[in-house]
Amino acid sequence: MSKRLRVAVVGYGTGGQATALLLSRDGHHVEVFERTATLGPVGAGFLLQPVGQLVLWELGLLDAALHYGAPISRLFGETSTGRAVMDMRYGELDRRLFGLGLQRGALFSLLDGAWSEQRHLHCGVRITDIDAEAGAVIDASGRRHAGFDLVVVADGAASALRSQVAPPSLDRAYPWGAQWCLVPAGGWRSTDVLEQRYIGARRMAGMLPVGTRPDDPVPRLSFFWSLPVAELDAAAVDATAWRASVGAVWPEALEPLATTKVPAGLAQARYRDTVHTSWHRGRAVLLGDAAHAMSPQLGQGVNMALLDAHALREAVRACDSVDEALRRYEQTRRAHVQIYHFWSRWLTPLFQSERDGWARLRDLTFYPMSRMPGGRGQMLRVLSGTRRGWMGTMPLPTAFLDALERGGLARLQPTPALEAGAA
Repeated sequence: MSKRLRVAVVGYGTGGQATALLLSRDGHHVEVFERTATLGPVGAGFLLQPVGQLVLWELGLLDAALHYGAPISRLFGETSTGRAVMDMRYGELDRRLFGLGLQRGALFSLLDGAWSEQRHLHCGVRITDIDAEAGAVIDASGRRHAGFDLVVVADGAASALRSQVAPPSLDRAYPWGAQWCLVPAGGWRSTDVLEQRYIGARRMAGMLPVGTRPDDPVPRLSFFWSLPVAELDAAAVDATAWRASVGAVWPEALEPLATTKVPAGLAQARYRDTVHTSWHRGRAVLLGDAAHAMSPQLGQGVNMALLDAHALREAVRACDSVDEALRRYEQTRRAHVQIYHFWSRWLTPLFQSERDGWARLRDLTFYPMSRMPGGRGQMLRVLSGTRRGWMGTMPLPTAFLDALERGGLARLQPTPALEAGAA
């Protein structure tokens, strides 16, 4: 698009940050409206998949992400009694691939620091209304910010604005959420593995190495603990009972959690399942969780937001009008997102529900399926974010794969202690 656009971005999470950075670098005038007065990340840690790493590579931020993050070679889950449920290893898909455990604070700092030119960021401004046809946003004080060619709504899974762009055909809260915290890695044995432990579908705990961040050189783990939302909302949490519950699932997890204050040191996460028949109207478009919130079961939220921002930039580059660009953006991203929406919706009850029978079936079948040649490849495609549609594949450039080989594989140190457990 030859025209220099005026763009409003609502929300300064990962999707909003990446959108502002990508479009600004192309010469567009971007203004971001963030409701919080003090900037900062929300959440503990996450797993950046190869497709998300690809976007950082194109932004010139991959080396910095590799510096702070922890390369992950494997996802390993077992029951509290030691039965292996899943064992997925990136190297079996391509020896150059790995996940990257990152603290949200690290990614936030990298994206924020990279947006240094043509920066127009309005903090403490809550947008309450959108005029999609006119290209305007209205804040809580009633002030109208107008004259935008494009309005990007990236205000997250709990978006208060999505219905003003396009009413969702499905928008429901999941009955299960999670508690999260960051803890020092110390002598934790699994330096390159996302480990999970389960008791049926009612209890799930996980530990993910997430490296360091610019303001904290201490390597850390991101711990998560699955709970019904009703328990998250409980006014009182007994620390002794909480630790006993965690210990019943995973006794070894109690040591790194020893200094965590309960409940004050635990952040809460709630999830939504949202589907839109359209992601855009007029000059406004939905991006990230505002467009397609889903369960975190496949761990793709941050990756999808980065890919959305990249696809929007590419559509704007390729098209002659905003309307055409928004249609292309939606078409491109739907072809990728839909399969993840489907699988996250159907997998969630197997890991976060009261359906004990389903969990028993999971425990009996998942591991054998993950070791079968056909099933293993399909699962790894979904895990890495490279599945496109039911059988298609998202290609990864050779130059990017070479960058991964140079920057990440050298840091991977397989965890011997888990080799025997997965045999």
